[in-house]
Amino acid sequence: MKQGRFGIAAILVVLLAASSVEGARLKDIAFFKGVRSNQLVGYGLVVGLNGTGDSTNVDFTIRSIANMLERMGINIPRERILMTRPKNVAAVMVTATLPPFSTMGNRIDVSVSSIGDSTNLAGGTLLMAPLVGPDRQVYALAQGAVATGGFAVSGASGSSVQKNHPTAGLISRGALIEKEVPVTLDGKKELALTLFHPDFTTAEKVREVINRTMGGVYSRCVDSGTIKIAVPESYQDRVPEWMASLERLEVTPDSVAKVILNEKTGTVVLGEKVRISTVAVAHGNLSIQIKERYNVSQPLPLSPESRTGGASTVVPPREGTGPIVTPGGATVVTPESSIAVKEEGKPMIILPSGADLGEVVKALNGIGATPRDLIAILLAIKAAGALQADLEVY
Repeated sequence: MKQGRFGIAAILVVLLAASSVEGARLKDIAFFKGVRSNQLVGYGLVVGLNGTGDSTNVDFTIRSIANMLERMGINIPRERILMTRPKNVAAVMVTATLPPFSTMGNRIDVSVSSIGDSTNLAGGTLLMAPLVGPDRQVYALAQGAVATGGFAVSGASGSSVQKNHPTAGLISRGALIEKEVPVTLDGKKELALTLFHPDFTTAEKVREVINRTMGGVYSRCVDSGTIKIAVPESYQDRVPEWMASLERLEVTPDSVAKVILNEKTGTVVLGEKVRISTVAVAHGNLSIQIKERYNVSQPLPLSPESRTGGASTVVPPREGTGPIVTPGGATVVTPESSIAVKEEGKPMIILPSGADLGEVVKALNGIGATPRDLIAILLAIKAAGALQADLEVY
């Protein structure tokens, strides 16, 4: 039996409620310009691996081993190192994030990732690797045991089992900060606040909240993502305290009406501001079932054809092939197909003009729309010009 209707599996549906949005803290939607993290990167060697390091085909690993030994006063030619065929060393890239106001002596986490043909970094130890910033200055030194959080096991026959990614790992508090990024706040007369998601309406709301709280005109909008704030004279010698009081202010950010559709996973995300003009919607599923069976007519053993040695003809179920002739009674096989078509009758619904998210969801659920049905319906509503929202399809 062939089934023409496929089951629809909804992976995830996210429907944002149409209730009022609670205010967000200012620190959750914006940051002060200049108070930021910095990315660090470095190159190093992981040693102590159990035969899972880089092969001799990785030239830069061999060169790194030779250079490392030379700096330690051991001068061994590169050819001699190749002859030993070291498999317990892997070349890695080391990355870390330097938080703002980090001081010398503090420790930060580092990530270690193989760049050669190493198969597993489990059990390895990263040798001291300098971490540099965009200015090529060394800001931290990383070293320590690598924790991969996974494993990889293979047999002699070629079968293997792997969990997570054993070629990447983490060293908790594995880097020691050696240089600070200077940030001076005391004495500043003006600060700039930058929104994570620039929006003129949100910037204006932030300005109003700050001015209302400070009891005067202390802030102004420069553009959709920047608000300049004048530091009061009473706080110029304790700017961090004043910044902390601003971070606790609550602002209700504005958002763009947007609908996100992901047909691969069946995900539908509807924003709160989504509105729909007056439109009628009808959506139904068409089910087609095709059943095939074969009727076989088999004569009795003592039938006249069988006693006289007659031949039996078997009619093949597929066209394009000749008949099969066998001695005995006539056996006839004939195909029989039945086709059934069923169309589900879904009622037509009318979405009034200006319908909000709650009304839309309630109406579509009323006709039994699944997430994949919602994708088709919303695309059709957008094509009709009735969906007042930005539609993004992935």
